[in-house]
Amino acid sequence: MPYAYILECADGTFYTGSTYDLARRLVEHNAGIGARYTAKRIPVKLAYYEEFSRIDRAFLREKQIQNWSHAKKKARINGNIPDLELMAKKNFRKRSPGEKADTVVE
Repeated sequence: MPYAYILECADGTFYTGSTYDLARRLVEHNAGIGARYTAKRIPVKLAYYEEFSRIDRAFLREKQIQNWSHAKKKARINGNIPDLELMAKKNFRKRSPGEKADTVVE
């Protein structure tokens, strides 16, 4: 079964990935195999995961989570849905007609 997952590294940072075999992948991360990021931050522990029916969906979720802030990942890990929703709304703002996506309005 495919998974998207978040690991908590020894230095308190998070690593996000996707895999077919979560148990094997966790062993690999802790052995320093496969991901340079986690190899420098072992031991790692599984903090959160989601199951998917297809690996492409797990991979898309991985990419989505990778763009999240540390605080948003922590809220997801802790199951703090109200904070997670607040952080999502905070980053979403409707643009006025003709406004470019990278325009900052204060």
